[in-house]
Amino acid sequence: MRRIPLGDSDLEVETRGSGEPVVLIQTALIADELLRLADQSPLRDQYQLIVYHRRGYGGSSPVRGPGSVARDAKDCRDLLNVLEVEHAHVVGLSYSAAVALELALTPDTPVHTMTVIEPPPLYISTTEEFVAANNELLQLHRAFGASYALDNLLTRLMGRNWREDLEEKVPGAVEQVERDATTFFETDIPALLTWEFSRESADLIRQPTLYIGGTNSGPWFAEVREQILDWLPAPEDVLIDGADHNLAATHPTRIAQEIAEFISRYPIEQR
Repeated sequence: MRRIPLGDSDLEVETRGSGEPVVLIQTALIADELLRLADQSPLRDQYQLIVYHRRGYGGSSPVRGPGSVARDAKDCRDLLNVLEVEHAHVVGLSYSAAVALELALTPDTPVHTMTVIEPPPLYISTTEEFVAANNELLQLHRAFGASYALDNLLTRLMGRNWREDLEEKVPGAVEQVERDATTFFETDIPALLTWEFSRESADLIRQPTLYIGGTNSGPWFAEVREQILDWLPAPEDVLIDGADHNLAATHPTRIAQEIAEFISRYPIEQR
């Protein structure tokens, strides 16, 4: 990866292939989770893929000041400007799906199409449960440190053998998450919990949108799916049978195929 200066920060970026640009916005915690998508045909063979680390992750600049979904969206836009990419197909997963939605709302947005893979469960009927769970993680982080809170989180999500399972799915990820956990707890969670998005916001989004989710992701994300399908104008919808919220790591080939098929119907050259 190479570092690209964006004024007050540098972002670590990798570009692959040729064709219409597809930007994969890094999600929270696992810095290279979306790299597996970039390795999959037909995305790998037909498009220019732009993969980068957000502030506080990998070799990108550390975070200064409070985290912000809007700032992450601005960073993505600034990065595309430096790369001289006027319009792009944008992909976001979980936290970075919120960044993609925010980016779609910016004036003169570069978002041509948008793929959101299980956006965070905010503004649904059970949001209070999600917020409470994140506040509990923040309390553990403050009391016992990032390593303890990280182990608590991933043990709950993946089981006691989370290190072995995560390393199998995303090689190098264990070292990454242990190194970048402070950014996740001190920046990303507070940024997400203060992010504002509403039906009125969604009404302003006109880009073709694809929602991708898993059938085993649980009630929070089932309700998020219903929200996205209700709030956005005519989004397309893909549910992957047997997948849970780790679907980008467990089903990268299927997801890459769905994204490539979706964006092929909306070529940038026909704008």
